[in-house]
Amino acid sequence: MTFSPFYMGNDTIPMESDGYVRSNNYGAQINFMFPLDGGMIEQCKEIARRHEQKMRLNYEMVRALKCTEIMKAGFTFRPGSRVEVLCHDIIPIVSLNDRSDSKSLDSNDSSGSDTEQPTTSKNQ
Repeated sequence: MTFSPFYMGNDTIPMESDGYVRSNNYGAQINFMFPLDGGMIEQCKEIARRHEQKMRLNYEMVRALKCTEIMKAGFTFRPGSRVEVLCHDIIPIVSLNDRSDSKSLDSNDSSGSDTEQPTTSKNQ
């Protein structure tokens, strides 16, 4: 709801000397607004959800980039500090390859076929 007061005034001096006219108008306007289509609200919420997902992805990518820059420079966070956990899940690909090679060697030693697939955790 919106409320809009207004004033309109007019002072007139005619060309002839028979008078002076002043008029004043006062008033107010009240507007009531309500959506006729509820789908607009759902669409707005969906856009907000996508924007939030985009911002989360951007945060994670920047965090990974900055952690790798810190690691390349030979630094890390002090153990026990409150921000120590920021870069714990950033690891080099080489360590993943080493881990997968050792798993494949272990599976070749066992009898039978290994159909177990690695589980993936959903990032919240």
